[in-house]
Amino acid sequence: MSPRRVAVIGAGAAGTMAAIFAADRGAQVTLLERTRDGGRKILISGGGRCNILPARLDESRFVTDSSPHTLKNILRSWPLAAQVEFFEKDLGLPLVEEADSAKLFPASNRARDVRDRLLDRARGSGARPLFGTAVTGLAPTGGRWLVETGNGAGEFDAVVVASGGLSVPTTGSDGWGLTILQRLGHAIHPPYPALTPITCHPPPFADLSGVSLTVTVTAHDPASARRASATGGFLFTHRGYSGPAVLDVSHVLVRARAEGRLDARLAVQWAPLGAMDWEERLSVSGLRTVLNLVRRELPERLAGRLVALAEVEPGRTLAQLRREERHRLVKVLTGFELPWTGDEGYRKAEVTGGGVSLAAIDPRTMESRLHPGLFLCGEVLDAFGPIGGYNFLWAWVTGRAAGLGAAAAPANGPITQ
Repeated sequence: MSPRRVAVIGAGAAGTMAAIFAADRGAQVTLLERTRDGGRKILISGGGRCNILPARLDESRFVTDSSPHTLKNILRSWPLAAQVEFFEKDLGLPLVEEADSAKLFPASNRARDVRDRLLDRARGSGARPLFGTAVTGLAPTGGRWLVETGNGAGEFDAVVVASGGLSVPTTGSDGWGLTILQRLGHAIHPPYPALTPITCHPPPFADLSGVSLTVTVTAHDPASARRASATGGFLFTHRGYSGPAVLDVSHVLVRARAEGRLDARLAVQWAPLGAMDWEERLSVSGLRTVLNLVRRELPERLAGRLVALAEVEPGRTLAQLRREERHRLVKVLTGFELPWTGDEGYRKAEVTGGGVSLAAIDPRTMESRLHPGLFLCGEVLDAFGPIGGYNFLWAWVTGRAAGLGAAAAPANGPITQ
């Protein structure tokens, strides 16, 4: 029996992983990539270091409008420990944990090593990458798939769509996959930029641009009941707010805005201290000033601004602090609502939210329930995780499953994993 001919569209994280596992199972794999080199999001990730995986996985941190049960089943098809083993033993890429962030990076701290090892592994398994090859058409034909490119057309037994979403368009993401999959009849949850900075016009804290600290941020949209909280880095920018904590909750605000509302709230607890802790510290009599007390926990410029926003004289001593002033200050320190008017969109979004409903695929194989021989993986699917390697994990898991599924014969047959 001749090997299955498989086309993988997209040589990013998910697509390259799909090519590896399909080729390992004996498929004749053609890896089609519109850019000249592929894997550009890998190259820019983690500040050029590539946060390959989280050191520990919390499944509840993924966001989807599809079935959470289906999402968990997909995640568990290739456990985190097995993925670490693949990178370290199969690819020869030792991983090290960044202790303060629980992120796994290659020991070399070079994202290029990750991209190159994946592509080399795919080639070594027999996959044939074709760079600078944009796919222009995809259609079922006589039990096979016709794939049209700017360089010609070919027929394949199976196709893996790993073309990404709309985020960071400078890397080659243009949403082509979502468009063609919708034309083929798949239910699409409306896409939106996720993990993107939040803006405010005019920016009320532009003078604090560059100030960073660790905070707890909560975004809440009462109209939709969407809510997300995150603890991590926060950064004031000249246009608004960024940092991992802001990015992780930004989807709540982005979706509210897309639905025509700006009433979703973004609240910040500026330090690990909660309301009771601050009440206790501010209730102590003494000659220390309020500003000096707050500066012990927060950057100086921010401390001064928050004290002013609470309408408290910075030079007032704790002994002089009135009860109503203390209550105002505690509220500002533990639940300050940041004004916002927009976001940085796909231009700076780490990932695309929304996408093909998980109900449209077989979670064991990533095969479309509408079209036999069509497999989907990565960012085109309706799921994303927080900063910290979660979205690469999703790419690795779904790419592997799609590659195994695409290599199997006959179509819709059992998959041995």
